[in-house]
Amino acid sequence: MVDDEDNGIAGALKDHILEVIFSYLDLHDLRNCSLVCKNWYRILNDENNDVWRLHCVNKLAEDAMTSDLLSSVPTYKAKLRGFYHAWNPHDCSRNVYIKPNGFTLHRNPVAQSTDASRGKMGFRHGRHAWEVIWEGPLGTVAVIGIATKEAPLQCHGYVALLGSDDQSWGWNLVDNHLLHNGNSQGNYPLLNNAPKYQVGERIRVILDCEDNTLSFEKNYEFLGVAFRGLPGQQPLYPAVSAVYGNTEVSMVYLGPPMDG
Repeated sequence: MVDDEDNGIAGALKDHILEVIFSYLDLHDLRNCSLVCKNWYRILNDENNDVWRLHCVNKLAEDAMTSDLLSSVPTYKAKLRGFYHAWNPHDCSRNVYIKPNGFTLHRNPVAQSTDASRGKMGFRHGRHAWEVIWEGPLGTVAVIGIATKEAPLQCHGYVALLGSDDQSWGWNLVDNHLLHNGNSQGNYPLLNNAPKYQVGERIRVILDCEDNTLSFEKNYEFLGVAFRGLPGQQPLYPAVSAVYGNTEVSMVYLGPPMDG
């Protein structure tokens, strides 16, 4: 007769074997596995087990795993999800490259150029939040926001590229102006003597595809809705545009925003 302790050891061993097997499957197969039975769902729903740890080890750079950059996404599964939503090295200006950590873009010191980058994933449904951290000088123009695939990623001169047409929406951190369709949409946030952005601060961007709004938070303070009436026909991507040479901008996808 097997006692409870033996059952516990056998169950733990079985779980560990399944975790090792699951770690060799791709994400699509893991999703299908989670639908097979309650036990498999329980294992894959643990965001800190060996399945997600080994996937992180295989996909993420070691310095990204150990740095403070991913402190807002503490579980292995959340870090992996952040990687799959990070800056797209194939969807940025030729004057921009994505650093080996996978989350940080570097703008090369090219004169008379404004350069932008989009994230890997665009959104048409649901609610999404991500953090943007400007880790170098802002220069004369530094814009964060969203863009469609039709928005340009490079132009001549030092301009607010993000928000320069009807395919992008941005907040210029230098002068606290909202930008869309080439026009200023007013000051943001709507506070008297609103403080300017300080390099290194984390700004949380909140895209609500159900209400078609874009909002921002800073230092865990909700700054209000910045844009309303966003289009729902095509995916909207996290985006930034920069002008300062050697400046760097990181982006970490967080998932659905937490209310309250």
